[in-house]
Amino acid sequence: MLLPIKWLKDYVDIDVDSKILADKLTLSGSHVESIIELNSGIENVVVGHILEIKDHPNADKLCITITDVGREKLQIVTGATNIKEGDYVPVALVGATLPGGIKIKKGKLRGEESLGMLCSLKELGVKDNVVPKEQRDGIFILDKEYPLGMDIKEVLGLYGEVIEFEITPNRPDCLSIVGMAREACATLNKKMKYPSINISKEEDNINDYLRKIEILDKELCNRYFARVIKDVKIESSPLWLQTRLMEAGVRPINNIVDITNYVMLEFGEPLHAFDLDKIIDKKIYVRRALESEKITTIDGIERSLNSSNLVIADGEKPVAIAGVMGGLETEVTDCTNTILIEAANFNDRSVRLTSKSLGLRTEASSRFEKGIDPNLCQTACNRVCQLIEEIGAGKVVGGYFDNYVQEKKESSIVIRPKRVHKLLGIEIEKSRIIEILESLELKVEDKGEFLEVLAPTFRLDLEREVDLIEEIGRIYGFHNIKNEPLVGVLTKGEKPYDKQIEDKSKAILQGLGANEVMTYSFISPKAYNKINLKEDSMKRQCVQIINPLGEDYSVMRTTLIPNMMELLSRNYNYGVERAFAFEIGNMFIPKEIPVKNLPIERKTLCIGMYGETDYFYLKGVVEIFLERLGVTKCNYLREENHPTFHPGRTSNIIYENKVLGVMGELHPDVLENYDIDERVYIAELDFEGIVEIAKLEKKYKPLPKYPAIVRDLAIVLDEDIMFKNIEEVIWSKGEGLIEKVELFDVYTGEQIPKGKKSVAFSITYRSHERTLKDEEVSQIHQNIVQEIEKTFKANLRS
Repeated sequence: MLLPIKWLKDYVDIDVDSKILADKLTLSGSHVESIIELNSGIENVVVGHILEIKDHPNADKLCITITDVGREKLQIVTGATNIKEGDYVPVALVGATLPGGIKIKKGKLRGEESLGMLCSLKELGVKDNVVPKEQRDGIFILDKEYPLGMDIKEVLGLYGEVIEFEITPNRPDCLSIVGMAREACATLNKKMKYPSINISKEEDNINDYLRKIEILDKELCNRYFARVIKDVKIESSPLWLQTRLMEAGVRPINNIVDITNYVMLEFGEPLHAFDLDKIIDKKIYVRRALESEKITTIDGIERSLNSSNLVIADGEKPVAIAGVMGGLETEVTDCTNTILIEAANFNDRSVRLTSKSLGLRTEASSRFEKGIDPNLCQTACNRVCQLIEEIGAGKVVGGYFDNYVQEKKESSIVIRPKRVHKLLGIEIEKSRIIEILESLELKVEDKGEFLEVLAPTFRLDLEREVDLIEEIGRIYGFHNIKNEPLVGVLTKGEKPYDKQIEDKSKAILQGLGANEVMTYSFISPKAYNKINLKEDSMKRQCVQIINPLGEDYSVMRTTLIPNMMELLSRNYNYGVERAFAFEIGNMFIPKEIPVKNLPIERKTLCIGMYGETDYFYLKGVVEIFLERLGVTKCNYLREENHPTFHPGRTSNIIYENKVLGVMGELHPDVLENYDIDERVYIAELDFEGIVEIAKLEKKYKPLPKYPAIVRDLAIVLDEDIMFKNIEEVIWSKGEGLIEKVELFDVYTGEQIPKGKKSVAFSITYRSHERTLKDEEVSQIHQNIVQEIEKTFKANLRS
C-alpha cells in the first residue's frame, strides 16, 4: 500500500520527517517497503499560459506556441496535438532540470527558436500506469487558471514522500489512509482528526428514484447501503483529487469514479457507482448467479458465472460481480445523469473464491477478501456524496436504502495485567497498558484484577486476550523489552510410540525387499466397482469431496487396495516383471451419512506383489513382519466371502479373536478390471491395531539345558482338512511340552485313496526343567494320535 505523507497529515499532526516516521511505524509492526520521493529532480518548471498557436513553417508535425510564463512570453516549439490556445500547461524553462537529470537548453527546431519545453506528466516523473488516459500521449493540461510562473511542484504537489507498506492479511483496516493514520497516532502518541462528513443540501426522495433493494443471499452479503445522486456532470476531476490518486498509485478516470476510489483509499471501503437509468425496474437484488449466467465487466470481457458467485442484479440480469468488478452495461459514462452509489459488505471467502475462479483481482476484491467492517458502509457512502457535492459533480438525493442483516457490535475482551507481564516478560504499569489500548481507540474499563476492553468493529483481528497483549507489546516497542534467557524445564524429545512402530515397520518391509509407495488419499467412486465390492458394502459409504479436482479424485478412500492395484497395474503394463510394494496411509471412515462431522482416520498397511511369488510367500512376509514387531501366535483362517479376493486362496489374520487384516490372491475378475494377466497378492492390515499390540522389547531366554525328543507323525485324512486345524490339535494335547511342530511332507498318489492325503509332521518335545523320559513322550504322542483320529477320522499311515 502507498501512503502519501501529505494525505496522512490531514488526519495526524506529523512533526517528524518521513524517515523517522517510517522507522517508528516499522518498530510498531507496520512493515515499510520503501520511501518514494515525489520531487525526483524537477527544477525551474513553471505554470505557463498558451496565448497563440501557429503552424511551423518547415515541419508539418510541429507547431509554434507563444506561452506566457509571467515575467516574459516565450516562443516554444512542440509536437503536441492536444493543446489549444488558452490552456494552462507546465513549462520547463531554459536551464530547467527534469527527472533523470535532463537539462533543458535553448535551441532551434527545424529553423525556429525554442526557449523551453511544454511538459507531459511522464516527463515530470509521474509513472505511466497512473497517468490519466487522455493525458498519456500529450502535454498535461492544468484544470484551471493558476498564477503564471508558479512552481509546478506546488501546483501538482510534487513534493514530500510516499511510504510503501506491506500490509499483512490480518490487518485489512490498514489498507486505508485512515487506518494508517490510526497506527501513526498510536505510534507517535497523537490525536486522530477524522474527516468531517456533512452534506449541506439534499433534494427529492430516494424512493422516487429507486424502488427496491433486496438481499436474497444473506450468508454472502451482510449489508447493502445505497444513495442516489442526480444531475450528474461527468468530467475530469479537480487537480487536487487527481494528484492524490496518482500519488497513491491509482489512475484518475472521471470525477465520479475518482471520488469512489478516493474514499476507498481513505476509509478502506470499496464503493461502486451505477448508472441508475440503466437499472431495469429500478430494483437491486443481491443474489447468487445462475449456472453459466453471463456478464460483461467494465474491462470489456464477457465472463461466465456459476452458482457460487455472488452478483448484484437488476430485474433481469447481473449488473456487477459482488466485491470484484462492475458490469459494462451500467458503467458511468459521459451521458450518465443519475447514479446509484453502492457501499456493501460481502463475505470475504466468497469474494476470494470468486476472484480466484474468474482470474480477476481488483482493488475492491483485494480488500473484501481480507474482511471489512460492515459499519463502514454508511460512513463511506456519505463521504462520497459529500465530495460529489463539494466539487459540483451532482446533487445528493435525500434518504438512503440500508439493508443490514446482522449488525456488527464491539467485541468484549478481558485482559489481565499479570498475563501481560508473563507473556511479554516485562512489568508494564496498568495505567500505561490502559493508555496504549486507548491510543488504539479501544474502550477500557478497569475492573481491578482485570481490564474489560471493547474492541472497535474495524479491528476484526482482535478476538482474544493474547491479541491485546500483542498490541500492547508492539506499541510499547518490542525493541524496548530487554533480552532475557529462556527459563523453563527442558525434556528429552523423542518420536511418539506409534511413529517409532511406523519407522520400524518400514525398515522391516524394506529389508524384506519391498518398496515404499505413497498415493493420493482421494480416489474415484468407480474404484469400488473395480475391486468387486458389493453395492451394500460399508466401504462404499465414503466422504464426498466438495471441490474435487475431477471424478477420479472425488471421494476419500475407505481401503488402500484400489490405490495399490492402480500402482501394480501401471507397473505391469509398463513391462515391469516383478513388483513388491507397501504403503502405510490413512483411510477415512465417515461417522454418518450424509457427512456432518470429520471422518475417522484409520492408519492402514497395504502390501502388494506379483511375479515369481505365491500366497505362501506373502504369508511369510506378513508372519516375519508381525513377528519382528513382537506379534506372535496369529491364526490364519480361510476367508471365502471377500469379493475382492480369490475364495480359495485368502485368509483373515486373527490375533486373540481380533481381525488384524486380510491377505491372499486377488479375484480373477478384479485382475481383469485392472488389465493384469498375472496373479497378484495383496495384504491389508489394520496398522493402528498392530501398534496397540506390538512389543518392541525383546526378552532374553537362556539356551535349553535339557535334550529334545523328536517324533514324526504321518496320517491319512480327508483332502479338504487344513493343516492349521491339525496343528491346533497337536498343540492342545502336548501338555505344554511341545517346542515345535513342523509339516514336512504332503502326499497324494496311487498308494493313498482318492479324496485323501497323507501329511507328515515332525514334533519336537522338550522341557526346560528336566530331562523327558521316553515313556512319558510316547504317552503324550499316543494321545495326540488318538485325538487326531477321533477329530478328523484319520488313520496312521503304515
